[in-house]
Amino acid sequence: MKDLSKTFSSAPWCFNGHAHTVLCSLIFQSAPVHYKSLRIDTPEGDFLEIDYVEGSKEDAVAVLFHGLEGHTRRYYITQLAEKLLKHGFTVIAVNFRGCGSTMNQTKKFYHSGETEDLQTVFAWAEQQFPGRELHAAGFSLGASALLNYLKEHGTHHPLKSTAVISTPFELKKGLLNLEKGFNRIYSIRFLRTLVQKLEEKRKVIPDLPIFKGSTLYEFDDQVTAKIHGFESADDYYHRCSSSLFMDQIKTPVLVVHSEEDPMCPFEWTPLSAIRENPVLTECFTRRGGHVGFWSLPPGWLNNTVVKYFLEN
Repeated sequence: MKDLSKTFSSAPWCFNGHAHTVLCSLIFQSAPVHYKSLRIDTPEGDFLEIDYVEGSKEDAVAVLFHGLEGHTRRYYITQLAEKLLKHGFTVIAVNFRGCGSTMNQTKKFYHSGETEDLQTVFAWAEQQFPGRELHAAGFSLGASALLNYLKEHGTHHPLKSTAVISTPFELKKGLLNLEKGFNRIYSIRFLRTLVQKLEEKRKVIPDLPIFKGSTLYEFDDQVTAKIHGFESADDYYHRCSSSLFMDQIKTPVLVVHSEEDPMCPFEWTPLSAIRENPVLTECFTRRGGHVGFWSLPPGWLNNTVVKYFLEN
C-alpha cells in the first residue's frame, strides 16, 4: 500500500488544485444510493440524522463523515458509498448537527474536534450490526474529527481501520488561508450557510452567540468556541489540530492528501510524524485538489479507500 499515490492519474483538464476541487464539486453527480434515513438520540437529548444502506456481506460496515457544511448526499460521500456497497459493505453516512434535513434542538453544532457524536454513531452501529468489522472514512473536517476521536480513544474503540482525505492538519493556518485570493470564494460560501443555520437555530434558542464578523476565523472565535467550551478560536485550533498528535494514533489510517490542495496546503502536513508512525499509510498525490481527485480512469479515490479497508 506504500505506492498508492503513483496509481493516481490526473485528468488533464484539471490543471491545478482549484480545478480538481471546483470541477469535481460542480460536475460530479451524487451516486444513486438508496439510503434509509434515521434519527439517533444523543445522550443530552438531541439527535443525529444518519443515512444507511445494508450491504450483502455480514462482516463489514463503513461509516462516512462529510466535510464543512457538507451532508450525506454530497458526491464524494455517495460515490464512496456506492463503491463500498458493490463490495458488500453496509454503509452508514452521518450528517453532522445542522447538516441534515431538520435543525437540531440544542446549542451544539459540530466542529473539527467533535468526538462525542462520533462515539454515539459507532455505538449505534455496534448495536445494530453486532460482530461486524467497523471502518470509517472522513473528508476534510470529518477527517479531522475522526483523527481527534482516534487520538482520544487510543485502542479503546471499535474501528478496525480508517481513511482520512484532505485533512486540515493545521486548523488556524487553514482557516486563515481561506481568506486569501481565490480561496475567499470557498470561505464566503461556507460562512453564508453557517450564519444562516445559526440564525435559524436562534429562533428556538434565543441566547446563542451573536456573530459580528466576516471571516470563518471570526465565526469560530465568536460562535464555535463559545458554544463548544473553548476559550477562543485559537484555543479550539490548538486543542484540535491533528498535526500535533499524529504520532499518538494507534489505529491503522490511510492518509490521503494532494500536494496541490488549495485549502489545506501540503506544506502543513506533518510528514515526519506520519512516516514514523507504523500504523499510518501515506498516500500523497502530486496532483489533485481538496477532496476532489478527478482521475482517469474515474474512481481512483474510492477504489483506493475500499482496497485499504479490504486489506486491513
